[in-house]
Parts: sequence; C-alpha cells; structure tokens
Amino acid sequence: MAAEQGLALYNTVARQTAAVLIRSYSTSFGLASRLLAARTRRQIETIYALVRLADEIVDGVAAEALVPHAEVGVLLDELEADTERALRTGYSVNLVVHAFAVTARETGIGPDLTRPFFASMRADLEQTAHTEASFNEYVYGSAEVIGLMCLECFLHGMSLPDDQAKALREGAQRLGAAFQKVNFLRDLAQDFETLGRSYFPGVTVEAFTEADKHRILDGIDADLLVSGAAVAQLPANCRAAVALAQDLFSELARRLRTTPAEQLRTTRVRVPNPVKARIAARAVLTRRVAGHRDRSENHSRDAAGNERQP
Repeated sequence: MAAEQGLALYNTVARQTAAVLIRSYSTSFGLASRLLAARTRRQIETIYALVRLADEIVDGVAAEALVPHAEVGVLLDELEADTERALRTGYSVNLVVHAFAVTARETGIGPDLTRPFFASMRADLEQTAHTEASFNEYVYGSAEVIGLMCLECFLHGMSLPDDQAKALREGAQRLGAAFQKVNFLRDLAQDFETLGRSYFPGVTVEAFTEADKHRILDGIDADLLVSGAAVAQLPANCRAAVALAQDLFSELARRLRTTPAEQLRTTRVRVPNPVKARIAARAVLTRRVAGHRDRSENHSRDAAGNERQP
C-alpha cells in the first residue's frame, strides 16, 4: 500500500494531533472513547480537541504565558474565524482546527453549533456571575452544543424517525448540561479563587449551603435521567461509550452529594482511578454481552428478516 501523501497525510497528522491533545488532558474521555468504533472515536477526539484548545486560551496557558487580557480575546476571535474558514474551505494551518473541520464537513456540523460555543467561551472573558437566562445560554453554548456535535458523528448516514431523533437530541443536550454542571460544582472553589467566577445563579461561593448543593444536584440528576433514557436509543457502536461517560459523571455527582457543602468551598472532589477502572470494566462487559446478543439475534434471522426455524 502506497504511503499517504498530500492532503491525506495532512489529515492523518491533524487527527493524530487532536488525539494526543485530548488524551493528555482528560483521563475520563480516554476511558470512554476506547469503547467507540475507530472512525467515530477519531471524529469525537477532534471535537473535544478544539474545545480544549479554546478553553486553554480562555482559562489556561494563555494567561500563564502572560498574554494580556485584551489580547486573549483577540486570540479567541482568531480561533473562531479560523474555524469558520476551515469549515468553508476544508483547510487550516492549525492542525487541531483542521482536524475538527474534516470531521465537521464529513458529518454536517456547522456554524449553528460552533458560534454558540465560541460565544460561551467569550462570556468567560467578560462575565463573573450569571442570571438564570445567561446561565442557560452559557450552558447551551459551552456544553449542550458539544453533545449535539457528538450526536452528529454518532448518527452520520442514518435515517431515524422524527420522534427518536428528537429524543436523542434532547438526551445529548441534557447529558452535556449535566457534565457541565457537575464540573462547575466540582470546581466551585477553584473557579472562584483563581478566576473570580460563580457560575450558578443566586449562589454565593462564600456562603454555599447544603440547600444550594442539593438543589443543583437535583437538577443534575434530572438531566441524567433524561439522557440515560436516550442512551438505549443510540446506535450500538457508540452506546457503551456514552453510557460509560454518563456513569462516570453520575458517580462524581454521587460523591458531590455526600461531600459537605462547606468542604466543596475548599476541596475539589474526584473519582479515584480504581473506581473509574471498575466502572469502565463494567461498561466493557456490558458491551460484550450486548454484542453477543445482537450477533445471536442476527444469526437467527434470514436475509428477509424472518425467524429461522430450529
């Protein structure tokens, strides 16, 4: 087989760059992504790599590199402009943006999803507290659209009944929202102390109470209930990975529930790696059992879809 050249080689290097970036930053993502089919995994990696790149501009290495605050906004604007140009042309000199654009053009992800994302990232440069309306808008752009982008990859090339497609879209949004809210609650102290932000409307970090904690977690549980019901309707080749991601964040939510509110004002709660490994092992076993069942069911049917007689 001839070695890749030109654009094909550039595409491969871009995808590899995205994979290295996101796996270096997120162990939970690495666990869940291993359960995806190879093509889908590569696509999802490019989405999360772009998200991480934007997040690092806003909250990470740009500040550590002593980039002036006003110029941080310019960098974010340039990243968004580069992303939209790559969506149009299929090319970027930024390998992470290029990898994302390849995925987006393959699956139909467009500016209707990238613009709300960048708007939420830009809000982090301007807002330190939220109203109910601005919080909902922020969560949509920073998390729900990511779920919708991933769903485009999962469902690419499929035709679904309208009611199923609607349920899956709502599930993707609610799962993204749950992830974001769990992260906000886990990082309550860090966000306030290092960034001066308090995301939850009406919540003062210095006076964070048990009532505040349980109210937020009740909302997270409601999101996870809806998203969990949608997981069963996902294609088999991505169902286990999404279920694992849901289970990991559900475990974190449970640990946050049992951690005193006063402690959350100073401590970042984590799911220990051995616990993550056990949850991942359970997901792998569930996938194998489901795959065996699917193969058995397929084997028992003839080409016309009729049951075979023993």
